[in-house]
Amino acid sequence: MCDHCLKHGTAGKWYFNARNYSKELAEELDLKEFLLEQYKTFEAMQIRKFSGFSAEGLGYKIQLPIIGRIVKHFAEKMLHTQNPSRNPFKAEGHIGQVVPLNDAISILENCVDEDSIILKYCMCRFMHKGEKEACCINFGIMSEIIDKLPRFIPEEDKYRITKEEAIEKFTQFMKKGYIGTIWYAAYPYINNLCACKTQLCAGFRPRIDFGINSIFKAEYVVRNNPDNCQGCKRCIPMCSFGAISFNEITKRTEIDKTVCWGCGNCLLACNYDALELIPRNEVPEIASKY
Repeated sequence: MCDHCLKHGTAGKWYFNARNYSKELAEELDLKEFLLEQYKTFEAMQIRKFSGFSAEGLGYKIQLPIIGRIVKHFAEKMLHTQNPSRNPFKAEGHIGQVVPLNDAISILENCVDEDSIILKYCMCRFMHKGEKEACCINFGIMSEIIDKLPRFIPEEDKYRITKEEAIEKFTQFMKKGYIGTIWYAAYPYINNLCACKTQLCAGFRPRIDFGINSIFKAEYVVRNNPDNCQGCKRCIPMCSFGAISFNEITKRTEIDKTVCWGCGNCLLACNYDALELIPRNEVPEIASKY
């Protein structure tokens, strides 16, 4: 994301650009009706064609040498487009990135209008499994259309929340091991801060299952301090990506930085300050590999 952040970001990160959260931008892009139409038919998103290819049997098509490259090319082109002319029946201009808890808190504290924060059911889990868990925090124009999308409104929780409540909720999600992600609703407007179960998230699955760049790793990577590690292994089950292993000889955990997504959830499980987040671009072997 380096080039993208340099062009569109603040403090080296695209998601800290406050203008991308503004009501003025949403109105300029005329996104209210676009998002309403998209969310009304969200469940059908995964079965629609893109560039003439049906999503049915996508796993098989991706494995074909030529067709697979074509499918990936057009899928990524659709997700990464910066074209203002959009189709609500496609996930155009909808790209995201993993964010650790501290960055999520900064987004909520500094970029988001408090009067527009809502909590709603995870759409991906609802779409794939019919599960209802209110773990997605939305803001901006979504707060104006959510009343027209009752199936995404939590039944037992109040859904209009304050910044303090949003931060508390998101912290709880991260401690459960969910992955924090931030998304363009449609480039360059940002309105989704999600807590994802990676195996169910419609943003992660194209990348993990098919190698389509639908989401990027965080701006960070985890580094361990063996001197502080007590070998308790609490961090290992917190990693959704298999980046942490236990060395039976040293009785310490080890981090595979090439596998780490930089979500930072393992830090929340460590009681001994044995883990820390460092900028991804400070590690030569993974710099610019998002």
